[in-house]
Amino acid sequence: MKETVAPEHKPVVVAEHYEKVDGRLASNLGAKGLSLGLTQWGDRGKVNISAKTWENTGEKCSMQSEELPLHRVFDLSILICKSLEYFQEAYRHEHLYDPQEPVIDRIALQGNAMTVGVCIDDESINENIELFSQALQDNDEMNSERLRALAKILKDMGY
Repeated sequence: MKETVAPEHKPVVVAEHYEKVDGRLASNLGAKGLSLGLTQWGDRGKVNISAKTWENTGEKCSMQSEELPLHRVFDLSILICKSLEYFQEAYRHEHLYDPQEPVIDRIALQGNAMTVGVCIDDESINENIELFSQALQDNDEMNSERLRALAKILKDMGY
């Protein structure tokens, strides 16, 4: 997704070719990819992690910021959880990932699969993945609280 990277969002973990698994919108001119990456919001250069949906407008990819179909929110949740799981063990790799095998997982959805992997197209991936990992650690308490609440709700719903 290198050609779609906006300066304010630096992808670290991506689900490229998302249009193949985009629910009822699969194979249409919908989302081309999902990403989790670094962004800087007014906090004196503090690095944060953001999620982004890469939309196909017919000419180029852009960010849809007003609304997301519900299934896409779930897919972003899957991407987030798979990334959190991956980064629990990422320290085992010299650069927090294996450049020869950047794919983290393939998750089956609607007869296809969402491929989750490290964004090796980014020239600054080694620096960005370290910042991403540190931001995950810095926000672990807040994220864990939300994951526990979500896990309880899913369990109560029978999942």
